Order: sequence, then C-alpha cells, then structure tokens
Amino acid sequence: MKVSGLSFDQGGWFDVYAIAMYDRSKQELSDKMKDLTHLDNPGSVQQIKQWLADNGMEMESLGKKEVAAAIKSAPPELADVLTLRQQLAKSSVKKYQAMKTAVCKDGRAHGMFQFYGANRSGRWAGRIIQLQNLPQNHMPDLEQARDIVKSGDYEMVSLLYDDVPDTLSQLIRTTFIPRPGYKFIVSDFSAIEARVLSYLANEKWRMEVFNNNGDIYCASASAMFGVPVEKHGQNAHLRQKGKIAELALGYGGSVGALKAMGALDMGLTEDELYPLVASWRSANPNIVQFWWDVDSCVTNTVEKHIRTETHGIIFSYKSGMMFITLPSGRQLSYVKPRMGYNRFGSESVTYEGVGQNKKWERIESYGPKFVENIVQAISRDILAYAMKTLRCCETVGHVHDELIIECDPRVSLEVVCEQMGQTPPWVPGLKLNADEYECRFYMKS
Repeated sequence: MKVSGLSFDQGGWFDVYAIAMYDRSKQELSDKMKDLTHLDNPGSVQQIKQWLADNGMEMESLGKKEVAAAIKSAPPELADVLTLRQQLAKSSVKKYQAMKTAVCKDGRAHGMFQFYGANRSGRWAGRIIQLQNLPQNHMPDLEQARDIVKSGDYEMVSLLYDDVPDTLSQLIRTTFIPRPGYKFIVSDFSAIEARVLSYLANEKWRMEVFNNNGDIYCASASAMFGVPVEKHGQNAHLRQKGKIAELALGYGGSVGALKAMGALDMGLTEDELYPLVASWRSANPNIVQFWWDVDSCVTNTVEKHIRTETHGIIFSYKSGMMFITLPSGRQLSYVKPRMGYNRFGSESVTYEGVGQNKKWERIESYGPKFVENIVQAISRDILAYAMKTLRCCETVGHVHDELIIECDPRVSLEVVCEQMGQTPPWVPGLKLNADEYECRFYMKS
C-alpha cells in the first residue's frame, strides 16, 4: 500500500519533552541574562543594544552573523551576554510546536510541499513545518543526544551539552522516522545546479570535472589561479576561494554576492574580492557568454515580440506574456514584460510578479538572473524525472535536490542511487551523480 506524508516518532518526546526542555532552558538563559545585565526584559533587542552601548560596544544589529562576529573580539563579560543572546534567539526549535499541530490521525504530517510554490523556477515550496529550511545536524553523538532527550532527562542534556537550544535544534530532523519495519534512504544530487549550468553553457573543462567525479571547488581554484589544487595536498588553501567563488558567482554575482555568501567571514580580505570575481569569470568564459546570450534573447523577444533561441532554450511572446521553454518542454512564464530601467539607471527587462515584500509589483531582471531561473527550473525538472523513475519506491519527502524514500530494508542503496542518477532524455550528455545514505531517522549525513 502506498503511503503519503512523513511519519513522526511517537511517544511524546518531541511534542512534550523537547518543547518543555526548550521552555525551561529559555527561562534559565533569561535569568542568567537578567543577572548579568539587570535588564527588565533581556529578550528586548532595544534594551540589549542600549546595555551594550552603555558598556562600550555599539551594535547596529543583533543578527546571528553580527553577534557571532562581535563575540570574537568582545571582553569576557560582554561576550557572555552576547552568547546568551545568541542562544535565546534560537527560533528553529519552534518547529517542534509546528510538528505538534501538524500530526494527523495516522501519525504522519501531510501537505508539507506546495506544488509550484517557487513561482520563478516551479520548484516545490515547503509548508507547515518547512522541511526546506530545517537546521543541519553536525553533532558526532546525534543518536545519543536524541535518546537522552527522548528520556526526558533535562539535567543530563544540560550537563552534556553547553547549548541546549542548539542541541534541540539539531535534533529536529530526527523526529521524522519511517514506519515500523521500514528504513529511510536519503538520496540527493551532487552539485546539480553547477552541473546544469556547465552543461547549458558548454563549459567543457567543468563538465570533464563532473564526468570524472572530480572536486569542482579544487578544479575551479586551479582554473582561476593557474596552479594545481588538491583538497588535502598542494595549494589546498586555495580550495576555499574556489568554493566561495562557485557558490556566489554562477549567476552574475560580484563583490556583493561574495560578501553575502560570507567571504569575509571565511578569511578573505576586501582587496581579494574583486580579483576573485575577475578570476572566476576569466576561467568560465562560456558561462559568462551564456548570461549575455540569454540577456540578448530576452531583450529581443520582449522588444520585438519574436521567438528567439540560445543554448537549447526557447524564448517566445504571446498574449502579453513571455515564455521560456525548457529542454523538458515545460515553460516558465513572465507577466507583462517590457523594457524599463533598473535601480542603477540602466535599461533592463521588467515584468510583473510577487516581489520580495510578498506584494504584486514590477520586477527588474537581466541575463544572469534569467539564467538562474532557467538552471533552477531544469534542476527541478530533473528531480521530478527522478521521482518518476523511482515511482516504485515510496518517496515521502523531497528537499531541494534530495529525495526521502521510505522503503523495505531489503531495498538496495546502490540501486536507488543508480536509478536517481539516470539522465533524462531531454538533456543528453549531462552527467548526474547522486549521493545517498540510509538511516532509521531523518538526518543530514
């Protein structure tokens, strides 16, 4: 019998013990904060910022990154307050409450994925519990921590783990389990967007890296700096630069994208950022050309209402809409496109849609941004193709480029991986690779 939804670990640990532990920990942390600051409401951002200012530390924001950076240089007494603030601000544990309200009569959560929820790419969007943004788990003793929380022993949890909210946060994934007598196989595509982008742009050296199961971060750094780079060998220090460049620059990003991706936090200096952008673009000329080929096609289609094509992607205009036809045959739609001006005063394509403020508005765009939509949309179609290929299995969840399969213990991990890695017929020559693991509760391996 086919099942749907994700099953929760029954027994009350996540909807009773985890929530109770978080509430108790929050109260203890709040009491410590009051003792250190003598504030009436230590949870108030304004009061904390004022207290820090009175003690010689001006902070414009108490965001996660800003607090983490400030702790490194703060005097011990201020660092203690900032650490407590960081722990009190942990909001992901509220997902336990969402889980409690999401459990249906069959002990499973349903309706957690909205079809075509991401309107630019057509990807599924997370709903209710939001599996797409669950905290990752990095604890070496994850199962032990899970068992202790399940026992309800708060004193043991607080004794063994310095940060109780963070521990509970990392355990959120583990509340999802297969039904009795089954196991989870979690399989996800490796570097799917980088593979699709390289394939569409015909950036051959990158495709060779993927075809040979190489490390794209090392290969990218090697291409950028003209020296061999090995993960644990020669010029290994350059791999980090290759990684941040790969993550930030594939869709026209520049210095701002590197900063947003945390380049400065990773040890890069301000002076290194623009040369890094230039090096990456120089090493990937076909990708850069792909951006502007798409930009030209979009502009011509919008201005002249004609059909254009580049790199196997078709652009057309009909009834006040621009359509981008993907290799799969699916179309992306853009409402009432026209030429306008972007925030920098340059001419660009604009269209109507839901903006960042969740309001219907006119949105500006350009070649690299359309490339991002195209690549993510094709990646989504590849995932959908994999789900059809594995239709004999019970896929109970999918997160970005990952499938969560609930199956009989006899099902082969290797076979599932092989099936998921099959290339759709509409992207011939694209080499896919899937990483997989099996588990008795959901986790990030």
